[in-house]
Amino acid sequence: MRPSDFVGNTPFLQISNRIFAKFETYSPSGSVKDRLAKYILDDAERRCLLKPGDMLVEATSGNTGIAFALLAAERGYRIKIIMPSNMSNERKHMLRMLGAELIEVGEGDFDEAIALRDKLASENDWFNTNQFHNPLNIECHFNTTGFEILGHLIAMKQTPAAFVSGTGTGGTIMGVAKRLRGIYPDVKIIAVEPAESPVMSGGEPGLHGIQGIGDGSKFLVDLNQIDEVITVPTEIAKQRTRELIKENGMLVGISSGANVYAAEQWEARNHSKGVIITMLCDRGERYLSCI
Repeated sequence: MRPSDFVGNTPFLQISNRIFAKFETYSPSGSVKDRLAKYILDDAERRCLLKPGDMLVEATSGNTGIAFALLAAERGYRIKIIMPSNMSNERKHMLRMLGAELIEVGEGDFDEAIALRDKLASENDWFNTNQFHNPLNIECHFNTTGFEILGHLIAMKQTPAAFVSGTGTGGTIMGVAKRLRGIYPDVKIIAVEPAESPVMSGGEPGLHGIQGIGDGSKFLVDLNQIDEVITVPTEIAKQRTRELIKENGMLVGISSGANVYAAEQWEARNHSKGVIITMLCDRGERYLSCI
């Protein structure tokens, strides 16, 4: 058995009477991005696009890079990661510990990170995992995260009122939305983004502290499939994260705090029957210096 054999099938925790969440900290590298990394590499290996010793390259705020670095170590690949410099030191240390070579670009500059990734992949014939524009990202969450959530709902004999999720690439929210709406066409899909970078709300990208979401573009998000966008200020997300850690014993990251806060806000404004589902995206250890 390998670490990647334990990706997925994460617990479904009850946050409150009506709010439930997938607890992605149980994944080998500690985040939901393990699902994406495994899915993309498994697909590439099936198609004989990779061999041991090959170089992977990705642009990331951290979690996707950590997930790919863990799987690269597991499977004998090399990896270069391009990351905005304002991401947490814990993330950078984890990447280097896993053997990744880290290249930093300007604060919050995901466009520069993506452009440099594409340039290096093209010039050196490296494998570009391409998380921000890869259709496998949506397919992954349709076949894994969404399928698991559907199973939880059926086992609990519950109907979903809403799925609430922060968006980085948009793969999670789009894949889960497609899966749930195939069975529950009336479920509401609620996107979460930082108040300081309200791109989906029609505003401009900006620096914020909710690492992992609000990366400055809609990427894979189809706003026609989104019923509502909720913005959450960084400080409120951090406060809700601290409460989840101290009051619930859930050592989660800042985007989890944003997701839970947004789910609670949606619940307070709506009295729909059914449960509200969200994501506890990653472990809190990688944010100890900034929570």
